[in-house]
Amino acid sequence: MTRERAYTWEDPKIFVDAAAGLSGLDFLNKIGNGELPLVPAGATTNILPVAVGDGWAEFELQPAEWHYNPIGSVHGGMLAGLADSALGCAVHTKLPAGVGYTSLDLTIKFTRAANLDSGKLVCRGEVVTIGRRAATAEARIVDGKGRVVAHAVATCLLIG
Repeated sequence: MTRERAYTWEDPKIFVDAAAGLSGLDFLNKIGNGELPLVPAGATTNILPVAVGDGWAEFELQPAEWHYNPIGSVHGGMLAGLADSALGCAVHTKLPAGVGYTSLDLTIKFTRAANLDSGKLVCRGEVVTIGRRAATAEARIVDGKGRVVAHAVATCLLIG
């Protein structure tokens, strides 16, 4: 049986313009409190911000059928996207206005399958180190029963 899904997103220029004059933490708080809309990637994947603080960020994903791979579990790329969001935004919370970042690498280890029965998946990313040119962060994705579904590390290049 065919299923259908529709969604909308905002012009990405809104975020680029807003980010330029704000610290990372202020920028992410504006998204979290609704002053800025949900970013296009979040609208597409349904990977949603939960909360941010100094050096950490938490995102969630409620598994849906359209997240599935051919063998009936959440596609690893979706889990990697969830981890990448939490890891990158954790780093972003530490950055002053005018400094951006991009992921240099992402390493993820999957420890169990996630599916509709997993409940909400929550990923908390935390900064491990931050220097003048690079930062590292680590994260865990846990299911609705608190079981680790995956864990990840990332390095981000600081720009600006």
